[in-house]
Amino acid sequence: MKPAYEHVEFADNCSVRVYHRKLPRIPFEWHRHPEYELTLTLNSQGKRYIGDSISDYHANDLVLVPPDLPHTWSSNRSIDASAQQVAVVIWFNGEWARRLADCCPEYAALRALLRRAACGLAFEREASTLVEVKLDDILSAQPRVRLGATLDVLCALADAPGHPLASPASFRQGDNGPTGHEPERFARVLATIETRFADALKMSDLCSVANVSERSLSRYFVRHLGESVGSYIARTRIGHACRLLSDTQLPVSVIAARSGFPNVAHFNRQFKALKTMTPSQYRAQFPAGAWREERAPELTERPRSLDG
Repeated sequence: MKPAYEHVEFADNCSVRVYHRKLPRIPFEWHRHPEYELTLTLNSQGKRYIGDSISDYHANDLVLVPPDLPHTWSSNRSIDASAQQVAVVIWFNGEWARRLADCCPEYAALRALLRRAACGLAFEREASTLVEVKLDDILSAQPRVRLGATLDVLCALADAPGHPLASPASFRQGDNGPTGHEPERFARVLATIETRFADALKMSDLCSVANVSERSLSRYFVRHLGESVGSYIARTRIGHACRLLSDTQLPVSVIAARSGFPNVAHFNRQFKALKTMTPSQYRAQFPAGAWREERAPELTERPRSLDG
């Protein structure tokens, strides 16, 4: 099941675009786009698909999705059956956000937030109130008011509790690794893992790529990626397996081999440890027959969207 490409069009005088979506249910629309997306979902419950992460979501769900990471929400049931489900979606370009963080110390927090959201970031319930209290300004007809409210929310979210969603292999952001802002020598390590994850990678091989010691490489991964080298490689392999499970009907044994696992039993154990379900159960989470659907290469522009 390939994600459709969604074209997000910004007005000439706007840096953000806000979409206020109200509907009886949220359909499964697997898609991606090159912008960051902050989505607050209200009066809705169902499943949230962010890259290879599939989770149940409930009221006041708040998620920041990075560029080119496939995603969708899917719900057939409102929490309050008498009211519509609501999604407030904010799209913005990471390039100007990073430039703003570089030149204005007041917005330095943006850099930290975008780094945290490299694989998608789901915030805890309390964080959604940061968006809710700003909703009037976020939905304002005035572009400058919308931008100011968005910046306030993003900076406030920089330190808000949350957890990453997708594995590094869920999407590609170029040859510079999951953030695109790694030092060159470590970017080479990340690129090597991405292209050779199915091989029996050794720590010594990766150290040679970066010309650093094992200790330095290990410290870098823990400090900047929050996990060990081995854990990162395992998540990359499982992420690749998830793509094959959702995009193809290949047998699990073939997927295990293509993802770098020596046997199916080991693959099943590693997969369940990371995803809390078996590969077959993961595949079954996607709507029946969805992988066969012929989807248009570009989603049409959605209505009821504010210019921006």
